[in-house]
Amino acid sequence: MAELITVDDPGDPRLHDYTDLTDVELRRRREPAEGLFIAEGEKVVRRAVGAGYEMRSMLLTPKWAEVMRDVVEGLPVPVYVVDPALAERVTGYHVHRGALASMRRKPLPAASDLLGTARRVAVMEAVNDHTNIGAIFRSAAALGMDAVLLSPDCADPLYRRSVKVSMGAVFSVPYARLDPWPKSLETVREAGFSLLALTPHETARPLDEVAPHRMERAALMLGAEGDGLSKRALAAADAWVRIPMAHGVDSLNVGAAAAVAFYAVTTGRPES
Repeated sequence: MAELITVDDPGDPRLHDYTDLTDVELRRRREPAEGLFIAEGEKVVRRAVGAGYEMRSMLLTPKWAEVMRDVVEGLPVPVYVVDPALAERVTGYHVHRGALASMRRKPLPAASDLLGTARRVAVMEAVNDHTNIGAIFRSAAALGMDAVLLSPDCADPLYRRSVKVSMGAVFSVPYARLDPWPKSLETVREAGFSLLALTPHETARPLDEVAPHRMERAALMLGAEGDGLSKRALAAADAWVRIPMAHGVDSLNVGAAAAVAFYAVTTGRPES
């Protein structure tokens, strides 16, 4: 059973996992190196536990200690109870959802392991905005994508902001890194996938014309906000596809574009 520990010193070394959560560069280095990530909010914490991630500790305000009692009682980890003002001093922001958990990362699978059973995958290149990463994972989970593959320079799906925006969907969609990039895209093609590069370029074919939902295996490639896919990634694709635009709009935010394209890729997909 978890031990509830009241802490009143923001410098207490036991709270190390939760310090400086707003410092993106620091956390980007620290969390993978220390093998942890932070889950924030009741639903996200519960989903992380349900997905099999091992908890290191929890940081709760008194109100949330009661709400999370069933989770706390089932785990042999320290639970630090602090008042809201101290939580803000430790983390660097107002923790309005009052429940944080430090979780242990799992080893990432190899891309080839995911491709063996997948039929629909998203491939992201240089998507380094954590909000976009979270939104894309949430859409991938909701619309039935089987896996997500990331170029080496994509942002961390387990960074706090990504996890929060995805509402924990990063725990339900398996993902792996593709390295070296873009040479490793050949691994995806060799697994039987058609590589479809999503781009607003005028020579790209409309998604409905390509009919990716009828393909046996489809890999939808997405680029970073603004820049889109690199020339090397576009050259590696089997086809360029686009979402038809109206009213003079040239493109969508990558998170919105991903949701539309995922629906086009997965609707009417063959039965497994």
